[in-house]
Amino acid sequence: MLKMLPSNGALKEWAIIELQGDLKVRSNEDVHNQYIGDLHYNKYGQPILIIGHHILQGREQKLDKPFAVLEKSITNDGQHLLTQSQDINVSALNDTVERTLLDNTVALENKSKQRTEYTVRAVCTKKLIFKSRPKPIIANVAKSV
Repeated sequence: MLKMLPSNGALKEWAIIELQGDLKVRSNEDVHNQYIGDLHYNKYGQPILIIGHHILQGREQKLDKPFAVLEKSITNDGQHLLTQSQDINVSALNDTVERTLLDNTVALENKSKQRTEYTVRAVCTKKLIFKSRPKPIIANVAKSV
């Protein structure tokens, strides 16, 4: 099943960042969810990426076909019924009712199906291309001697 969010029709618009070469990190940590750099636009609308002490100048390109950013979630259809049946105080029931409750729970577990849902979180309509080599940012240049 595919769901579109939010319901007001305004999906988030993301961009793909394309870099030439490798992005190396000093520590051995995973780059996932880490701060990489700052993305700015100059007065002409060109993207500028600042990573550490380096600056990259790029260009914006519209994608021929947009990409959808999906989030996958797996749910059990019968899970809600199973949690309701487990709330009953089994110690207060007699032996026959306990077996019936157990049989019904096992039957519900066998009937529950896993359902996979995909939710559209955003749409990528453009990509930012940084093809040139990074240039070092040099501040406070010494005056000629």
